[in-house]
Amino acid sequence: MTEKEKMIAGDLYLAGDPELVADRRRAQALMAQYNATVIGDAARPTLLEALLGAKGARVAIRPPFYIDYGYNIALGDDVFLNYGCVFLDVCAIEIGDMTQIGPYVQVLTADHPRDAETRDAGLEFGQPITVGRNVWIGGGALLLPGVSVGDDAVIGAGAVVTKDVAPGVTVAGSPARPIGGH
Repeated sequence: MTEKEKMIAGDLYLAGDPELVADRRRAQALMAQYNATVIGDAARPTLLEALLGAKGARVAIRPPFYIDYGYNIALGDDVFLNYGCVFLDVCAIEIGDMTQIGPYVQVLTADHPRDAETRDAGLEFGQPITVGRNVWIGGGALLLPGVSVGDDAVIGAGAVVTKDVAPGVTVAGSPARPIGGH
């Protein structure tokens, strides 16, 4: 397997691999162009098509928007991302239709080995993140590697999501835990 194939599969890989460095360079160039746009800029749709793996209809992303590769990100129809979102997409990030994501939310598939020797060898890995349909993620929330968020869930502002969130559940806090109410 190539380092890119290992990365996408969630296996240990070398982030300094020349193919991956070239992929990040490409993504950074596209990010810089996208982040320099303003509302109504005709370049936005084309830049997002080039940057993302899949993009549904009526996707709105307020710049700045930060990614690692872009090609591992799939956004459904009517997805909204507010200012300053960070999507570290070493593995798949899938966001369902009608999901709204607040400012400065971080969706982090990237992870590092816990043992020093493996980290010292320059190896990394990731785990995919899936967010369902009609989810609302409050500003500043963190979604950590491997989590899944069910349809119609709510993630409170500043929450640190370390475990899966069931459909229709509201979570808040660090680590995020279910809370009552609407």
